[in-house]
Amino acid sequence: MSGAGSAERGAGSYTPIVGTLGYVMSPDGKRVLLIHRNARDDDDHLGKYNGLGGKMEPGEDVVGCMRREIREEAGIKCEALVLRGTINWTGFGPRGEDWLGFVFRVDRFSGTPHVRNPEGELSWHDVAAIWELPLWEGDRHFLPMVFDDERGQFHGYMPYEGDRPVGWSYERL
Repeated sequence: MSGAGSAERGAGSYTPIVGTLGYVMSPDGKRVLLIHRNARDDDDHLGKYNGLGGKMEPGEDVVGCMRREIREEAGIKCEALVLRGTINWTGFGPRGEDWLGFVFRVDRFSGTPHVRNPEGELSWHDVAAIWELPLWEGDRHFLPMVFDDERGQFHGYMPYEGDRPVGWSYERL
């Protein structure tokens, strides 16, 4: 499949990969734990900084998925999570996959985060300075809403062609 994603398959065939993406905050709320995806040469995210998360498994809900992914990837337990929003990414990455992502902010956790995992290195970054890091271009559209204190969630649509977003629309509830 090319980067056109679901547009090539026609109406009624939208079957996205459901996943979670979480941003773990430091106790003072000024830093965020990010993974630098630098461990595998075949990683579609190679070189990028990202939150933690992954695909939902059968038999779990999105909160359970987020808790499991953060436990697996960072070795910590989520104590307080806030669903900040959802994003429908279509045609994402080199395989043109469709993803429906649930984006969380983790405001409190217990344990000590790993410094690395099989996907790369984990480290704390000042929220105000993450824009200087190599992020996915599309992340720059929704990340401000993850870290702001405004009430309500965002629910967005971000179609991709290959590695680039070709649109961004959202509503805030």
